[in-house]
Amino acid sequence: MSVLSKAEIFKSIKEGEIEITPFDPSAVGCASVDLTLSNEFRFYKPGRSVVAVNEETDFKTLTEKVVLEDGKPYLLLPGTACLGITSETIKLSPRICGLLEGRSRFARLGLFVHISASFMNPGISNRQVLEIFNASNNALELYPGTKICQFIFLKLLGEGQYSGKFSMNAL
Repeated sequence: MSVLSKAEIFKSIKEGEIEITPFDPSAVGCASVDLTLSNEFRFYKPGRSVVAVNEETDFKTLTEKVVLEDGKPYLLLPGTACLGITSETIKLSPRICGLLEGRSRFARLGLFVHISASFMNPGISNRQVLEIFNASNNALELYPGTKICQFIFLKLLGEGQYSGKFSMNAL
């Protein structure tokens, strides 16, 4: 696998290997594309239940969805997690996959934007769910519209097509 450079990202977009909707050309960096935080979040319901970690467990039973009004931040308290989602939809050909990563400017504040599961399969067509955690001692305000994470595109040897449980990512 090879990481796509800025020129290769633009070339892959032109050739239809990568689609980003909505697309902001200024979000393309030297080897990634910055993605925007939407106004949709899921917070974990208070409680101290025992949760089975298995294939049948549904995160939606443990969380509650909130959609913020324009201009309003989501307040993430120290030591807590929430789910967010990107505004952009990413569509990849069967020859492209990727990695979803946080941005260092926010990591330095103690914000983990994507805790795990950073690999994005070839052939996806969805918005990216963000597993967000506040590792700092401060409450952090998360503003929709912020370029919160980055998508790194990889050229796949051969082809693949994801069709699993989260192929239609949504909060």
